[in-house]
Amino acid sequence: MTVDKFFDETIDKDLRERIKRLRSIMLINSCIYYEMNDNMISDDRWQELANELADLQDKHPDQCKIDWFDKDFEGWDGSSGYHLPLRHPWVYGKAAQILRQHKKENHHAV
Repeated sequence: MTVDKFFDETIDKDLRERIKRLRSIMLINSCIYYEMNDNMISDDRWQELANELADLQDKHPDQCKIDWFDKDFEGWDGSSGYHLPLRHPWVYGKAAQILRQHKKENHHAV
């Protein structure tokens, strides 16, 4: 393996990890917003992250096949998270867990 190939693979791995993280953020926060009628981040922050994901997926379509809600994010334009699989067991469970922790931490801070 050449040094150039090593760095390209590292960039690709980091890019795929960023896409997965952004998808997770979109899923979890959309679930909290649409299914649990609550929020943890502002609409502006959500939109900023949604736009970043849309931009990454548009510029790097070859990096979007990561076996992490690939079909659900095909053609993602960042306009809404309403259509995402918000009742998927992982999404709903993780959203509930994170929201509970968020409320617990904020309750103690008051």
